[in-house]
Amino acid sequence: MMDTKAFGQELKKQGFDFFSGVPCSFLKPLINFAINECEYMKAVNEGEAVSIAAGASVGGKRSVVLMQNSGLTNASSPLTSLIFPFKIPILGFVSLRGEPGIPDEPQHELMGQITGQMLSLMKLEWEYLSTDLESAVKQIEKAVTFIQRDQPFFFIVKKDTFTAVPLENQTLNKTRNLICGKKMREDQFPTRLNTLGLIHSLKDDDTVLLATTGKTGRELYEIEDAPNHFYMVGSMGCISAFALGLSVVKGNKNIIAIDGDGALLMRMGSLATNGYYSPSNVLHILLDNHIHDSTGGQSTVSMNVKFVEIAANCGYKNAFYVHSLEELRKRIQDWKKDKQHTFLYLKIAKGSMKNLGRPKQKPVEVKERLKVFLDD
Repeated sequence: MMDTKAFGQELKKQGFDFFSGVPCSFLKPLINFAINECEYMKAVNEGEAVSIAAGASVGGKRSVVLMQNSGLTNASSPLTSLIFPFKIPILGFVSLRGEPGIPDEPQHELMGQITGQMLSLMKLEWEYLSTDLESAVKQIEKAVTFIQRDQPFFFIVKKDTFTAVPLENQTLNKTRNLICGKKMREDQFPTRLNTLGLIHSLKDDDTVLLATTGKTGRELYEIEDAPNHFYMVGSMGCISAFALGLSVVKGNKNIIAIDGDGALLMRMGSLATNGYYSPSNVLHILLDNHIHDSTGGQSTVSMNVKFVEIAANCGYKNAFYVHSLEELRKRIQDWKKDKQHTFLYLKIAKGSMKNLGRPKQKPVEVKERLKVFLDD
């Protein structure tokens, strides 16, 4: 077995001091070390952890994600449609539950056989982590060479790799909703294009606009293509997790995450994580048209979901039902004046602009220019 604290200190020496993940018994010592001695953001699922780490990485942190191998199935979307196209370097540790020849629970049997194959299929470079500290340090140094080339690198961790690390007392974030503004009048159903135009008009030199996948990003691109825009071309439902990771590193920036009902429903647990950490520099705006507009207008199940109340109950400091563009303008201006973690919900009209184009820049180019903007 390897001394976990010594290994963790080697990670810190290489700049890896930001972690996000989901617990696993094999990785428990490393997770405990990260909680005790680094910045650790707990996630409700592995895909969210990858997205948080991705946001922190774009912000300039060397980020680590920790998960059980069964979580690779959950993380496959952001690993293939966020990490890969945007070339975001993260360091990953995946446990090997169900290793062939070692007794384990039946649900781990198949994943134990295919963990390495899954990583390879997703074009992720990986190695089995050594139990010898000196060898493991050399592996970290090798991983750093990939990180420096904007490539992720993963380690598969076998049972009994790490020595035990006691978990120190944890301080829980007892966030509390301050204002929950519910529906008070009739909705005006503005178009998404007009709504995005308003949001765009209120940005300043310190604002980052993060647009969820689909027509939201495409219409924002039509309004203006700018270095402080990020168009999430995949990873449906991950925009607020990405914003959360970015907010931790770039507390001096105003971050507006523009979400859609279909996307948020896909990873609604992200509301709990965002509410728990409640970054004051994040404004989360949900545009709800009750359909999957990018795929032909099929209806979502958002009709009966009370998003404002859910966000409030998850710990967002402010959560407002917004009825019109005039009210949206006021809420955004209020947030900029008095920073509180805020959720805004607006119902919009179905449909999109005609002859809607797509960003001409490659995702990696969008990421690189955003990094330059963030460093200003």
